[in-house]
Amino acid sequence: MTFASLRRKILGAPRDVFDPKTYHHISLIAFLAWVGLGADGLSSSAYGPEESFRALGQHQFLAIGLALAIAFTVFIISYAYSRIIEHFPFGGGGYVVATKLLGPRFGVVSGSALLVDYVLTVSVSVAAAADATFSFLPPSWHVWKLSLEFVAIAALMVLNLRGVKESVTILAPIFVVFLITHAILLLGVIIGRGGELPQVAHEVHAGYRNGLATLGVGGLAALFIRAYSMGAGTYTGIEAVSNGLQIMREPKVQTGKKTMLYMALSLALTAGGITLCYLLVHARPVEGKTMNAVLVEAFAGGWGKAGQLFIWLTLAAETALLFVAAQAGFIDGPRVMSNMANDSWLPHRFGQLSDRLSMQDGILLISAASAGTLLYTRGDTSTLVLMYSINVFLTFSLSESGMVRYWFRERAKYPDWRSHIVIHLIGLVLCVSILTVNVIEKFREGGWLTLVVTALLIGLCFVIRHHYLGVRQNLRRLDDVMSALPARAACERQALDPRLPTAVLLVGSYGGLGIHQILTIQRLFPGTYKNLLFVSVGVIDSATMKGVEEVDELKRRTEEGLRRYVDLAGRLGLHADYRMSIGTEVVAEAERVSLEAAREFPRAVFFAGKLIFERERWYQRFLHNETAYQLQRRLQFAGLNAMVLPVRVLQERSDQSEAAA
Repeated sequence: MTFASLRRKILGAPRDVFDPKTYHHISLIAFLAWVGLGADGLSSSAYGPEESFRALGQHQFLAIGLALAIAFTVFIISYAYSRIIEHFPFGGGGYVVATKLLGPRFGVVSGSALLVDYVLTVSVSVAAAADATFSFLPPSWHVWKLSLEFVAIAALMVLNLRGVKESVTILAPIFVVFLITHAILLLGVIIGRGGELPQVAHEVHAGYRNGLATLGVGGLAALFIRAYSMGAGTYTGIEAVSNGLQIMREPKVQTGKKTMLYMALSLALTAGGITLCYLLVHARPVEGKTMNAVLVEAFAGGWGKAGQLFIWLTLAAETALLFVAAQAGFIDGPRVMSNMANDSWLPHRFGQLSDRLSMQDGILLISAASAGTLLYTRGDTSTLVLMYSINVFLTFSLSESGMVRYWFRERAKYPDWRSHIVIHLIGLVLCVSILTVNVIEKFREGGWLTLVVTALLIGLCFVIRHHYLGVRQNLRRLDDVMSALPARAACERQALDPRLPTAVLLVGSYGGLGIHQILTIQRLFPGTYKNLLFVSVGVIDSATMKGVEEVDELKRRTEEGLRRYVDLAGRLGLHADYRMSIGTEVVAEAERVSLEAAREFPRAVFFAGKLIFERERWYQRFLHNETAYQLQRRLQFAGLNAMVLPVRVLQERSDQSEAAA
């Protein structure tokens, strides 16, 4: 079995980008979007409320206020992001919001923070799930825990390379079991302990009175704020819906808002309810057990075998959901990379799609980075959690700041601007407060590493963007050639004679780079080629992948550029025609069209342009694809003649351009 056939068997056959059913098939209804994107937030109820409750120490009477604060915060942030969905219906989340409303520099900070956060989403979820799994197994088996985590990441990677909907559909039953078991748990505790509510109310009242007497208002408030902020992991994942809007079923805005509502209700009720139930069952930390395990045992421990079965099923569903929660990192992480790549903050290859219409390079990088993070921390969940929640609240704060700025700036246009801005002001205060407390509390314990990695990524993004801007500025000299081109009318277009020598030019959009190829061929081989055949591939990337209409528009733009090349050749007195294709993998499509052209024109020679830097650096091959060389190798292996025409990029001029940028 060849590698290609094995890959096809594992990942599935390519999808037809011109079939409207394809876009319907890969999009998610609100429920499946809730599974794929909401699992991250819902799974945080396995550790977020516990962190808050533990921070209360002996002052557990504050748990009622804490449960209400958790639910309130979930609804505020969720509602604020529902409004963001309305303003940014094509998705993009915090990166797009910060870029459009605060500026590109704030956007790259938000995007970099999200990327680190999504890597940690995968790492934390997989590590926590592995911890829960091995808590049921003998200690001698724990040596295999890290290996299991790597296997889990590899399995999720393959599922996502096959496509988003496939991965979500497979994981949906786990999500449903979690919802059912935890609904039974929360309702059972609240209803079952209903008779004890007067006693609990008395204990809470006495606790507040004693707390005020010993700590004072300020001390009690400080304790509450710290406990509230330490549970910041509870709110991670809320932003995922607005970021993943592109994968949702039409009408996307309504689907996104419905998904956000599902997420807000489930997370607020689960996280707030668990915190309240800790208080009702008088839960106390037990060595070697999570607080949720203590809660489930307090509820069902006296049921005999049925209780043991329920305890096992509930904790198993919680464990499995943590694996599912990693899905948010695989769905949204590559999408953030794609948006940043389209703006040249990251290598452009991260905006490309595979033939399965998945963001293959982004998925592979998220997988590798998550595995590396687990290897560095040895899969220690506590260390990962410390690193986890800082960046998401940095993104939340930037998004809310952008929306506040927008409504204040547009207040003259919208008479009801005050009703819109208030929700974002409240969200901004909450997010900045949680971010500040988390940085202070977690900085020395591991939070510093998150900030350092994020800062390094931001710096790398600026270096990459400066490189692209410098190359783009340098290539503008080729566009100057167009001003010197003949303006006379083109000769009448005629069919090409396949018996004559034919130069097949592989070109992109109409511009100086393609024109440079035409003039170079005429200079190197004067009078040799009687025919010019222009070949172009319209590449469907993540920015184009929104529906058949966008693909049709890409086809129109590609054909228009080819017609302009043919018209230019006519003005130069040459006979010319064009061939084109639309696809996700430029090399494969260009090879196919070229082989068809070779059969049509037996005396064809193929030409492709390639940027050549004055001082070659290792990173330039990564930032600029090797399409010309890859295609040359494939065509030469097929027995065809192919040449790569160099297009010089002067490093000195590029450096000056980067400095000016």
